Amino acid sequence: MKPTFRAAAGAAVLAVTLAACGGSSGGGGGGDAGKAEGQVTYWLWEAAQLPAYQACQKAFEAKNPKIKVKIEQYGWDDYWSKLTTGFVSGTAPDVFTDHLAKYPEFANKGQMEPLDKYIQRDKVRTDIYQPGLADLWVTQDKKRYGLPKDWDTIAIFYNKKMVKDAGISEQQLQNLTWNPKDGGTYEKVIAHLTVDKSGKRGDEPGFDKNNVKVYGLGLEGSGGNNAGQGQWSMYAASNGWQATDKNPWGTHYNYDDPKLQETIAWWKGLIDKGYMNKLETTVGVTPDTQMGAGKFALSTNGDWTISAYYGQKGIEVGTAPTPIGPTGKRASMFNGLADSIFAGAKNKEAAWQWVKFLASPECENLVGEKGVVFPATPEGTEIAAKKFKEKGVDVDAFTIQVKDKTTFLFPITDHAADIGAIMQPAFDAVMSGKAPVSSLSQANKQVNALFNG
Repeated sequence: MKPTFRAAAGAAVLAVTLAACGGSSGGGGGGDAGKAEGQVTYWLWEAAQLPAYQACQKAFEAKNPKIKVKIEQYGWDDYWSKLTTGFVSGTAPDVFTDHLAKYPEFANKGQMEPLDKYIQRDKVRTDIYQPGLADLWVTQDKKRYGLPKDWDTIAIFYNKKMVKDAGISEQQLQNLTWNPKDGGTYEKVIAHLTVDKSGKRGDEPGFDKNNVKVYGLGLEGSGGNNAGQGQWSMYAASNGWQATDKNPWGTHYNYDDPKLQETIAWWKGLIDKGYMNKLETTVGVTPDTQMGAGKFALSTNGDWTISAYYGQKGIEVGTAPTPIGPTGKRASMFNGLADSIFAGAKNKEAAWQWVKFLASPECENLVGEKGVVFPATPEGTEIAAKKFKEKGVDVDAFTIQVKDKTTFLFPITDHAADIGAIMQPAFDAVMSGKAPVSSLSQANKQVNALFNG
């Protein structure tokens, strides 16, 4: 599940108790399912998840023989460009996987079908998911545009051999501490895992930062267009930073907050010290393949990339939770996808039956059985965790954030596209050394001006 925005107090999202709508938990039958027929097109972007939803498709069509589902999968960038074009031309899919960074704009433009009347009619419960997930898909005017499908958090992936060769125990990685002044034990580990081409480690005399063979920590990008979801958000949040004045639906961003700027200054400092690769080296490559090529010892990323990291040939991968920051807690952005209906769908009843089934325990359990993502329901999550462990994947680094209530929300606000257009180049400039960290304050003024127009 690719990133793209969020933030606010983590304990809040997990403390939310949703009111039950009563009745059905969202199966494939019921309501006006008997009246629905025809073909429903469904889009998603994660190739690894395609088999899971094909399993749901098979189960759904067995229950609803008059409805045929056509699933199409596209890469992240193509997905959103095709979807945006489809909204304008009227050729968008009937049902599509939706993202928290995108849906406010879609809703404002009337490009999605509100689900409230269907939910009320079929008595579909919205309290069956991990706490907080269902509320994310309700707009300021109290309309619901999606039913939860999964959730994700951030953790540290590491090359087990490199860690062992460096004399670092895997237990050490489970309890790292971080601060923006000297980086804490986290930076010490990053420095020691960094190796130059002559074999000198980053914390040894004679280390050549200009000729690095293995970076202690891999950089994926500046994170400017996604609130640093997998890049820097966990450090900033554990330092006490919140992206917006409230979440969801804040109207004031805090990129000028010293807590954020000192965090980014520290993060950029890893590049200056030679412990992390330069921004220009991230173009056209992915951090999982860089780890597979032996260029990164550590890499922070979301659980949607588990299959990509563990699928790398020739290396053994492990996971560790994000480091504990100055607040005394670790932190992770908490994201969740949903399925939404295109406002121009030709057969909305059939589309609704498919969305209802996708969000049902039956489908979410089928997705959990594939062990590629964490379904939105607690039972689906447990099934997925078990399947991951059967594959030799320790997912505790991801689930501990939910268990310990150390997550924080993706910033859900209006103007997401415009904010990204401002902040992406601003963060790129900082991380490439072309602008000081303080330049984020000016970019922040531009962002906040969007809400005062």
